[in-house]
Amino acid sequence: MKTSHHIPTAFKKEFTDPDVWWSRAAVVAAAALAGLTVVGFTWLCEHATALFLEQAARRPWLPLAWTPLCTVAIVWLTRRYAPGAAGSGIPQVMAPLDTSVAPPQRGLFVSLKLSVAKMVLTAAGLLAGLSLGREGPSVQIAAGVMLAARRALPRRSAVTAHGLLVAGGAAGIAAAFNAPLAGVMFAIEELSRAPEQRSSGLLVAAIVLAGMIAVSLTGNATYFGVIHAANIGWSLLLPGLLVALVSGVAGGLFSRLLIASLSGAAQDRYSRLRRNRPVVFAGCCALLVAAIGVATGGDTYGSGYGHTRAMLEGSDNAPAVYVLFKYLATWLTVWSGVPAGIFAPSLAIGAALGNDLAMLTHYPQAPALIALGMVGFLAAATQAPLTAFIIVMEMVDGHEMVLSLMACAVIAGTVSKVLGPPLYHTLSQLQLKRLPAPLTS
Repeated sequence: MKTSHHIPTAFKKEFTDPDVWWSRAAVVAAAALAGLTVVGFTWLCEHATALFLEQAARRPWLPLAWTPLCTVAIVWLTRRYAPGAAGSGIPQVMAPLDTSVAPPQRGLFVSLKLSVAKMVLTAAGLLAGLSLGREGPSVQIAAGVMLAARRALPRRSAVTAHGLLVAGGAAGIAAAFNAPLAGVMFAIEELSRAPEQRSSGLLVAAIVLAGMIAVSLTGNATYFGVIHAANIGWSLLLPGLLVALVSGVAGGLFSRLLIASLSGAAQDRYSRLRRNRPVVFAGCCALLVAAIGVATGGDTYGSGYGHTRAMLEGSDNAPAVYVLFKYLATWLTVWSGVPAGIFAPSLAIGAALGNDLAMLTHYPQAPALIALGMVGFLAAATQAPLTAFIIVMEMVDGHEMVLSLMACAVIAGTVSKVLGPPLYHTLSQLQLKRLPAPLTS
């Protein structure tokens, strides 16, 4: 079919329409603000973690009282004033993308108020010593900032609320990991349900801009530093396949465990306690997290960032059971009902898994298996293998491991799909239950 393209009309539409330029300016400004907000949130979380670790090192038994008390306060405040801030933040961004959510109901899941609450409550969780990450919350925080730009757009703007939510959520990943490409892939793989057309280039630019804002302010450094894995050859095949399968099973079961715990469908005594006495239940979970932290000498507190980086540098002395303790501490933290992400803890668990398998198989290039463990467990836990692959790929020095990382992510993600449904999609469907029931005549 023959189509025509009238150049003067197209030129006028793209370069002389004030509404188009105003839309571009509003989206770019919102993206820059989203990036700045995530940078500020990162600073807040890092200082909260450092303050807790400093006090826990001086008084090792303090978390047994401090962690439960803080967690009880966090859960009470969350349920009382900001119920939409509970959990990861990614399901909250996915929920309003559903066609069943009316525009006035988006504020139940994403808003500036929830962004502020998410920042404060997540940082408080790290100050309490809980095992959580800031990357998932960054998605909801940045999405709230971007969605607020909707008010500044002209009525005839091609930029939709759907597009702003997708761009904002992806910008959160891009800024949190200093990885703009990972943000774009996250938008495609997890958030986007209906592809944008005219505004797609503008929204991708917004995602990249938010990531570049973070890079310019925090430095062009990768999240965990650089992974040096030289002389990669066919000797990696069997150990790498073992890591892919084990991390796929472990991550898939972790995802299934989180879904079962958060769905509230179970009828055991613990699920009933969580439903009937959520604040008391949160305190019990936090006490167990603190006990695990004390038993491991503080290894399981926080996001696990320090131990992951130390493992990659070959200077970590955590025991082989660290992977199990971090697994349990992260699950209990999420189950407690606090605002908490799982990206960084999943990378820490995967790194420990790869490190343990490197020692078990006596493979000389431990950083290679650590990197595969990170990408495998994250891909399996989130069932977002391409996003996991890009996040870890950007840490690798050289291209020798790129195909290995991609293969590991695909294998682990496939194993996870056999074991259970997608984590974030399932949790987003649970979020939709918070919508008010339709009125019946």
